[in-house]
Amino acid sequence: MHNTFEQMTVWGLITDASLLVQAVMLILLLASLLSWYLIIQRSAVLRRNERLMKDFQLRFRSGHDLAQLYREGSDGLDDDAGLQRIFQAGYHEFVQLKREPGIAGELVIDGVERSLLVAISEQEECLEKGLPFLATVGSVSPYIGLFGTVWGIMNSFIGLSQVQQATLSTVAPGIAEALIATAIGLFAAIPAVIAYNRFSARVATLTTRYYGFGNELQARLHRKLHAASSHVSAVA
Repeated sequence: MHNTFEQMTVWGLITDASLLVQAVMLILLLASLLSWYLIIQRSAVLRRNERLMKDFQLRFRSGHDLAQLYREGSDGLDDDAGLQRIFQAGYHEFVQLKREPGIAGELVIDGVERSLLVAISEQEECLEKGLPFLATVGSVSPYIGLFGTVWGIMNSFIGLSQVQQATLSTVAPGIAEALIATAIGLFAAIPAVIAYNRFSARVATLTTRYYGFGNELQARLHRKLHAASSHVSAVA
């Protein structure tokens, strides 16, 4: 039984809604809770990744020996240390290829580049975890809420056909409970859309910096190979 116009409350409208509208509200509520969990979790991951990247870049550009940096990373890396993992992959390939007898320096650098591209793709995939779900919630939730609203209003008009005289007090509760579904849909969608756009921009920035670091590492390794070749030539 619907609340009267004077006694309407949000909770009362929800409890008086039809089962289908209540199911829609529950789905939207769960989607909203999952979205907020992902927003908090991905925000912490990206923030930590950015901090670790900044710390490692400072060490890398301060003239630290690459072999020493590699050994430090071999002891165990933080899951969010994306840039250091890329460095580990590239330098490991460099060490392995250098051991090949008679291999040309350009082939070593080409192998390092391929290894870096694979590592960057893996890190980009890690950074994008959860973003498709946020995009789905942001785009679908308003329509799910609208479906609940349409269904609720339809039931309200069906109920009106069974009364002799339609007044505001008989129409308002049914329409109000139907509109709550749309409100919950927007409540789920708006934060998800904002977070998705924000995180996508941060992931794109991190990925660009990963590629820049890859080029920087290749340049240092190329200079290292050239210096070693010049030293061998001078000794000969």
